[in-house]
Amino acid sequence: MKPEDSIFSAATERLSVGLLLLPDSNLLSLAACVDPLRAANRRADKKLFEWTFLTPTDVPVALTSGIEISGQPISAKDSFDLLIVVAGFNLMAHAERPLLRVLRDLVPRVRAFGGVDGGSWILARAGLLNGQTATTHWEDLEEFADVFPDIHVVRDRFTISGPFITTGGAAPAIDLMLHLIRTRHGQQLAEGVASALLYQGSATGSEPQVPVLTTRLKREAPRLAEVMEQMAKRMEDSPPIADFASGIGLSQRALEMMFQRQIGLSPGAYFRNLRLEEARRLVLDTGLSAQVISLRTGFSSQATFARAFRRAYGMSARDLRRLHRP
Repeated sequence: MKPEDSIFSAATERLSVGLLLLPDSNLLSLAACVDPLRAANRRADKKLFEWTFLTPTDVPVALTSGIEISGQPISAKDSFDLLIVVAGFNLMAHAERPLLRVLRDLVPRVRAFGGVDGGSWILARAGLLNGQTATTHWEDLEEFADVFPDIHVVRDRFTISGPFITTGGAAPAIDLMLHLIRTRHGQQLAEGVASALLYQGSATGSEPQVPVLTTRLKREAPRLAEVMEQMAKRMEDSPPIADFASGIGLSQRALEMMFQRQIGLSPGAYFRNLRLEEARRLVLDTGLSAQVISLRTGFSSQATFARAFRRAYGMSARDLRRLHRP
């Protein structure tokens, strides 16, 4: 892409944005894309941005909240400056071939493509992100990298790679929109929009996605936050707690006292909960077997995993999946 073709350049002309909503998206991701643009128009007293709601077909899209959004079918639109795909759950079911074909056909007529939350998966399924840098929600990063080895996957809040933009979720989408406003219309307008939204986010996309608890602890207990990040990375091999303690130069007893003081749990209990939460997410968001999930979350056997899962959630992994996917 030539610099003058980038949507992230100083400009006076109006930017047209298409918002393609997939079923099972969340309302917050949609609002994160639209409200900063609306606020920018209001603050500037003119229409700097215009947007169109799009759906995969002519059928309204049901969001996770139960709200239905009507829009124009994507196949009926010819071009946009920016086309943003907003997606959430059941991504493989919604990545249907006709939709992927339409996205590929739009490449010559769209200046930039964006993927918010699960939208990155849809762009990747269409083959648009091969050879690009991209991100998705932090819970799905490892699986995203496994499924799409031709994409350089990073943990950043948002990425801009040529004409392709991806974000890790709703809050990073606000960061992205503020960046878009800033680069096109100046820092003052971007700050005015952020103030109107009472939003204090990241000015850059390169900051890593981290859970809210870890973000707080980075300020208050940085060594504990470091251990928690290592635990999130090492669920599969599930090392003993003493290894995490020695990694930051503490005894296991000192690490246990630190965990109790900051979050009221032992490091072993926290690590087990972390692995079970990841197992629950994999049960609900993927089609992986219980055996594969138990291996990915560091349980010594499928039987051990089954007992721990039932004790934590009151039902088996299979029953939980059936409950959410009747």
